[in-house]
Amino acid sequence: MTSPETSEASARDYSETLFLPETPFPMRGGLPQREPELIARWRRLDLYRRLREQSKGREQFVLHDGPPYANGNLHIGHALNKILKDIVTRSHQMQGYDSNYVPGWDCHGLPIEWKIEEQYRAKGKNKDDVPIVEFRQECRQFAQHWVGVQSEEFQRLGVEGDFKTPYTTMAFKSEAVIAAELLKFATSGQLYRGSKPVMWSVVEKTALAEAEVEYHDYQSDAIFVKFPVTMNMGRSLFDKDAREDVENASVVIWTTTPWTIPGNRAISYSPKIDYALYEVTAAPSDNWVKVGERLILAEKLASEVMKAGRVDAFRRIRSIEPDVLFPVNCAHPLAALGYGFDVPLLAGDHVTDDAGTGFVHTAPGHGTDDFEVWMAHKGQLETRGIDTTIPYTVDADGYLTKDAPGFTGRRVLNDKGEKGDANEAVITALREAGALLARARLKHQYPHSWRSKKPIIFRNTPQWFIAMDKPLEGGAEDTLRARALAAIDATRFVPAAGRNRLRGMIENRPDWVVSRQRAWGVPIAVFVNRETGAVLRDDAVNARIVAAFAAEGADAWFAEGAAARFLGAEHDWTLYEKVDDILDVWFDSGSTHAFVLEGRDDLKWPADVYLEGSDQHRGWFHSSLLESCGTRGRAPYNAVVTHGFTMDEQGRKMSKSLGNQTFPQEVTKQYGADILRLWVASTDYTEDSRIGPEILKTNVDTYRKLRNTLRWLLGTLAHHDGTDVDVAEMPELERLMLHRLAELDAEVRQGYRDFDYRSVVSGLISFMVVDLSAFYFDVRKDVLYCDPWSSTRRKAALTVCSRLFETLVAWLAPLLPFTAEEAWLARHPSEDGSVHFGQFPEIPAGWLDAGLAEKWRKIRLVRRVVTGALEIERREKRIGSSLEAHPTIYVANADLLAALEGADLAEIAITSAATLVAGEGPDGAFRLDDVAGVAVVPGLAEGTKCARSWRILPEVGSDPDYPDLSLRDAAAMREYDARKTAA
Repeated sequence: MTSPETSEASARDYSETLFLPETPFPMRGGLPQREPELIARWRRLDLYRRLREQSKGREQFVLHDGPPYANGNLHIGHALNKILKDIVTRSHQMQGYDSNYVPGWDCHGLPIEWKIEEQYRAKGKNKDDVPIVEFRQECRQFAQHWVGVQSEEFQRLGVEGDFKTPYTTMAFKSEAVIAAELLKFATSGQLYRGSKPVMWSVVEKTALAEAEVEYHDYQSDAIFVKFPVTMNMGRSLFDKDAREDVENASVVIWTTTPWTIPGNRAISYSPKIDYALYEVTAAPSDNWVKVGERLILAEKLASEVMKAGRVDAFRRIRSIEPDVLFPVNCAHPLAALGYGFDVPLLAGDHVTDDAGTGFVHTAPGHGTDDFEVWMAHKGQLETRGIDTTIPYTVDADGYLTKDAPGFTGRRVLNDKGEKGDANEAVITALREAGALLARARLKHQYPHSWRSKKPIIFRNTPQWFIAMDKPLEGGAEDTLRARALAAIDATRFVPAAGRNRLRGMIENRPDWVVSRQRAWGVPIAVFVNRETGAVLRDDAVNARIVAAFAAEGADAWFAEGAAARFLGAEHDWTLYEKVDDILDVWFDSGSTHAFVLEGRDDLKWPADVYLEGSDQHRGWFHSSLLESCGTRGRAPYNAVVTHGFTMDEQGRKMSKSLGNQTFPQEVTKQYGADILRLWVASTDYTEDSRIGPEILKTNVDTYRKLRNTLRWLLGTLAHHDGTDVDVAEMPELERLMLHRLAELDAEVRQGYRDFDYRSVVSGLISFMVVDLSAFYFDVRKDVLYCDPWSSTRRKAALTVCSRLFETLVAWLAPLLPFTAEEAWLARHPSEDGSVHFGQFPEIPAGWLDAGLAEKWRKIRLVRRVVTGALEIERREKRIGSSLEAHPTIYVANADLLAALEGADLAEIAITSAATLVAGEGPDGAFRLDDVAGVAVVPGLAEGTKCARSWRILPEVGSDPDYPDLSLRDAAAMREYDARKTAA
């Protein structure tokens, strides 16, 4: 650092006398290589176990892990989810809790079973030829493989937890508890077998829950169908003329599922809709609807219906009051094919006049609304002599059954999820019967299985349900629905909108369908009396089942002689049906609180928080709530935190076809896991998050700034001998930094408590980059590098740097665990230590000094104007560095002038000298629009350049022993040389 202006007589290299930063902490992180080394170190330290031992006696904080599915490599959504969870648990651990994270996996269900079946098909094997226990073993092995793969991938992201003994839903103990939880519902009478329309996957041969369905565009066959009015009932409600008008009319329905017409048993209407009777007066001769035909339609929709039916002209005959429609019956349009029963009109709240005809074709075996309106009128229908039996018109393979006469053997969907011939057969029959008014094709959103991505159907099947509205021990008002709604009100939601979303789902959901017709999972382990249909309630039988599952797994249910074994001598097994349906996997995962939170001594029930994606309002949050409320009367969580989905940089859903996917494995390989973690922590995870190459580059730049701040602190602290200066003896600038540290401490802790990691990251970045690197470090470099060893000012700065480093590395540890560990080890080399064993440092409240902060806010305003003026001088090459400058600073603002009293403006502005003048300043002075009353006139510093500090001062040369140095630097050298001689 010797200046060209240094006297020729001085050949000394002063750079070796400066306290320049020294650190092994590299500027480049090399995270892809360094992070695996740190993971190996944590395993060698047995970090997880030691954290648990260290935390004994502390208050527990438990995040219960929603189990990911064990059937493939992690995607970016998994990374977002697990990193968020890790930040939650790490941050609470460092706030003084025993924050134990136990990872888990969902291992049962259709996706895994589907994979094994695919392998069978590839080998030409038939699943039905393989013993069920053997098939289940293959499913278990498949799941176990992916548990291992995903475990390693999660740990590569820096996730810390009990990966040695995680939980899985397929563990024998887990299966036993799942069965025991179901048996609680059976014992309380909430479990029942009923016949209802369920969402059914023909491709996968199983019923689906709402959480297993997604909506995609689909082209349906839409038809308008005429149901002739028979007037078997309601004749007396019309006068003679009206009766004759209506007797010759047809009620028109519209549907996008023609194949359900054989299942039609009613027509629904709304008392809130205005209906009228219309007559066709002109139509083409080849038209399906003829001149003279009379149609009953919603007035709002009549024109659209006539247009669809190619009607050239029509007239309105009269209004039809909704209250006279209920007793009216129609004939089924396919009566000649074996549907010779009355079709009643039923009032239904689900009917609107937004589209269609104002009347809804009602097939109670093919839709929830249809079923509910049919059952609501069941008693009234029976008094009218109408058979209320719901037919089974479609089988598990999508074929129409004998309950659909004329169409038996026709197929709705085939094994590939493609349309069969049922629709066309029904449409043809309707046309031949003269019942078809119009047909069309409609592209709309239709439910598909989220696994096979194929359309589903609604079909009436025997299934097992848990009742939502059956009174429990608390009386008529104590129902599962009421308990769940009360639990939602008692739960904290982040973001708050999650409460209304979950509440809306619980308020409107039907009874919970918990059965699946598959092989891999926990069976619905109950026995049904063959004569009465009653579920056996026997505590001894239940105990035998649970004990066997705990010892042998749920395979015990499928072993030979299982029925006799479990029923024992008390019951004749031939009189009972052993139910072999499999439990819905949402019941499995909804029961995890029972065998994880209650089943482990190192956890507690209920959990402090559940954290998952927003889709889990209909999934895990939902099923856990119902399961726990049904068995324990409250939710298994105190708080629910929700994150959005991950999209590409344009906000599009990621897909293989678009080639816009971001894979966490590739990100860690190219940049490191801490870059991915920084992205997670800095994004607003409560909304959908965007990620891609450019966004990752931005995070790399931010990370580099944070890393360089830590590196500078580490380098500077290499010269800290451990001697600290009391706060009272520190200069104002150091006390200002401690004030900012105390101020930020409250913000960081609150952000971590609120799960608001974006605010934590934002606050840390602003502090580390703006307050420290661009201000404090910049100002204090001269003192730290050049002041004498004994300088109180230098030691005060080192004391503050030490406080800064220890606090910042702790605050960053939950967010960037690899970088924080690497930095901590650079400062505290240790064979068995870790930053993660520590806690957030306690910051004395006495460091807060609002008056000092306000004073320095004003000083920094003035500094901005000086810096702006010097930047122009540098750009115009009138100076090389700010140390060549001597600005004159004019301040007209009295408040700013008062704040500057006693301040070393040259030190603050990093110039060799500075002059403060009260007043407005000359016209040509530099000003900033947003800092009123401050003007700067740049000038050149006078004097000689110090060969050590490079400051230009008149005093250089006045010390005879060090003629090329300033007096401060001469004093530093005198002390340096004395220490060197003494050593």
